[in-house]
Amino acid sequence: MTSEPARQGLLDTNILILRRCVDVAELPDEMAISVVTLAELSAGPHQVRRNDEQDLYDEHEERARRMDILQRAENEFDPIPFDAEAARVYGRLSAAVIAAARKPRRRTADLMIAATAVAEDLPLFTTNPGDYTGLERLLRVVPVTRPPLPHEKKP
Repeated sequence: MTSEPARQGLLDTNILILRRCVDVAELPDEMAISVVTLAELSAGPHQVRRNDEQDLYDEHEERARRMDILQRAENEFDPIPFDAEAARVYGRLSAAVIAAARKPRRRTADLMIAATAVAEDLPLFTTNPGDYTGLERLLRVVPVTRPPLPHEKKP
């Protein structure tokens, strides 16, 4: 039995980051994001740090790239809030993560996004389905093929 693609869905933060490279056929017709995704995207430009392999130009270019993703998300979406129902669901998801012998503290943002999806009765589209291991009974995760990043492409 082949499952039909969802018409509506909540996008994980990684989908927005990789959106220009993701195959749109793998995404729902009606897309939504959580306010938690907007928070993660808002923090992104401030988290850019130069490493030994980057020069100052690369640092500024990466910060600008992240700002572009944030601004596009702010322009395109009206984020779904993390409300009291999502908070209650978050508790159930945390329990499921613990039951799967994983640590919920390292997954706070992921669990808040997942809780929003469950509270809104939406499937969650992500390129990182492993982030949601142990939640299968509570959350419908729709894996999306993770495209290679430009620096990962082989000649």
